[in-house]
Amino acid sequence: MSTLTYAVHDSLTMLRRNLKHAIRYPAVGFGSAMMPILMLLLFVYAFGDSLGAGMGGGRDAYLDYLTPGVIIMGVAAGSMSTSIAVCSDMTEGIINRFRTMNITRSSFMTGHVIGSVIQTMVCIVLVVGVALAVGFRSDANALEWLAAAGLLATIAFAVTWLSVALGMISKTVESASNKPLLVQFLPFLGSAFVPADSMSPGLRWFAENQPFTPMTETLRGLLSGSEIGDNAWIALAWCAGIALVGYVWSRSLFNSTTKR
Repeated sequence: MSTLTYAVHDSLTMLRRNLKHAIRYPAVGFGSAMMPILMLLLFVYAFGDSLGAGMGGGRDAYLDYLTPGVIIMGVAAGSMSTSIAVCSDMTEGIINRFRTMNITRSSFMTGHVIGSVIQTMVCIVLVVGVALAVGFRSDANALEWLAAAGLLATIAFAVTWLSVALGMISKTVESASNKPLLVQFLPFLGSAFVPADSMSPGLRWFAENQPFTPMTETLRGLLSGSEIGDNAWIALAWCAGIALVGYVWSRSLFNSTTKR
């Protein structure tokens, strides 16, 4: 067997391990879907009429505007479970056992990343299901839905690599659950809930130049048919940059840790 074949085989083994953990402890994974679902229900039923009126529509129009932002928030929320899972493995001694085994070193991280992306996409299906149940309707065709799924998987892949690094630098599971909060909070400071044009100048500048705004606008365009413009390329560029930083950082941390 070639080196690549061994790496794929070992990564699949780690993936099965992580998926079994997710099935055994579903509250950790599905907890990532609860915050975006609660935010969706809160903003639609408590503030939907007033916010929708301010945007020239009503509650239904605001629901259609809000849903893509909440979906992106669900992707960001998945970073917490990834960080916790990685930190747990790094601090509970399992890495020392892996060190004694003839496995590819990178398979540990690859298994976590792929497993976390799968869990995040399952949570996104739950968020979309709730949105449809409360009245969200999309004009997207099958190809646009497929493109939206690809975009979400790409964002989840990038955020997950960053979360792996955050889990590795954490000394305790508690701190690992706190470090991804900034990632989860960024969609609030973007165009997820209200258009960036309606914000104060300073906040508007930040919203327009942070990664989650072009991601949200791209998804919104795919699902509602609004103008996407350059947002798609900007969003993909952000994903590539975040994934690269997360991968290099994680690989450096993992190598330095396993050499001790």
